[in-house]
Amino acid sequence: MYSFAVYLYMFGVIVASLLNKKARLITKGHINTFRILRHQIDKNARYVWFHAASLGEFEQGRPLMERFRREHPEYKILLTFFSPSGYEVRKNYEGADVICYLPFDTPGNVLSFFRLVHPEMAFFIKYEFWLNFMQACYRRNIPVYSVSSIFRPNKVFFRWYGKGYSKVLRYVTHFFVQDEESRHLLSLRGIRDNVTVVGDTRFDRVLDISHQAKNLPLVEHFTKDASFVFVAGSSWSPDEDLIIPYFNVHPDMKLILAPHVIGEEHLTQIESKLKRPSLRYTEATEENVSKVDCLIINCFGLLSSIYRYAHVAYVGGGFGAGIHNVPEAAVYGIPVLIGPVNKGFREAQDLLRLGGCFEITGQTLFNAVVGRLMSKEKLRQERGAIGKHYIESNAGAADKIFQMIPLC
Repeated sequence: MYSFAVYLYMFGVIVASLLNKKARLITKGHINTFRILRHQIDKNARYVWFHAASLGEFEQGRPLMERFRREHPEYKILLTFFSPSGYEVRKNYEGADVICYLPFDTPGNVLSFFRLVHPEMAFFIKYEFWLNFMQACYRRNIPVYSVSSIFRPNKVFFRWYGKGYSKVLRYVTHFFVQDEESRHLLSLRGIRDNVTVVGDTRFDRVLDISHQAKNLPLVEHFTKDASFVFVAGSSWSPDEDLIIPYFNVHPDMKLILAPHVIGEEHLTQIESKLKRPSLRYTEATEENVSKVDCLIINCFGLLSSIYRYAHVAYVGGGFGAGIHNVPEAAVYGIPVLIGPVNKGFREAQDLLRLGGCFEITGQTLFNAVVGRLMSKEKLRQERGAIGKHYIESNAGAADKIFQMIPLC
């Protein structure tokens, strides 16, 4: 039944690729997967296999990959992705030796995969549980580690209709879970001895990023002598509809806006709403950037470093599918604002409870919270310190995992 469902999904992706860009990228990537493996896998090398669904899971696995690279260069790293949002962004990642899409989890693909690849261990990040691949690892005595996994009662493993599929959990050598609830839920399926609560490796990655933050001279010139800098990261139109009206009537506020979508249509839409001077980052110079009040980041790869220049940050997505990366901003010791769609995000929930984060539900509340944070420096410092302490105190998962993995 499981394999039949995978075949149906595979067929659906192929049909959807005629009209959908994401499906087209998946189809094209899968066509190239076995060609990449045939040409790039070194049959004489020892491989560690990391699999991440997408970019977020990749970032959670990255501290372990880089630890392997640094401390055990005798291993090569195979990195697979399921989603284009991971593969297309990180297909040239220098920390892995071979990077490709994970083939669809059919029996034939699995057999072909292991004819080409003989990993000595496999790491599946967070939610990734592929029955045929994991069963094949189990039968070949390849240890499988589930990293930063998190389980909730509504997951398929704990529903009556998921009892058959839950056997995939038996093929995992060790679970490195994020919290006690996950450990308890696994115990309900009889899995107890091979579960360790280590936290989330994402905190390790966020700390690494903050320590490696880029110096951005243009942003430094823009924020120089500013009394209040507000950074909105990964913003969508509903987020901008809250932020921009407030910015327009508060001359003491400087705004750095890093929209999630940087297409020309969206950038033009943002500029039409602004009533104060603005500039796109790619058009900025040291001379003109200090003369504007809003800097629009119309390129990728800078946001994690830009947050360090903020007095307050806003992380977008909370009025749509869900918020983006809250720890990425909180690590710099600044208060973070988010929209109401945040219930499935553990870090956001923790920071809301602790007071390092503020939930915004509409314009009135946004105005009140930002106004208070603008006028009360001590409050900003106190709330920001909560977030930084939370990140630092939850780091260390990668070290704990690495110490428990038998290496030879």
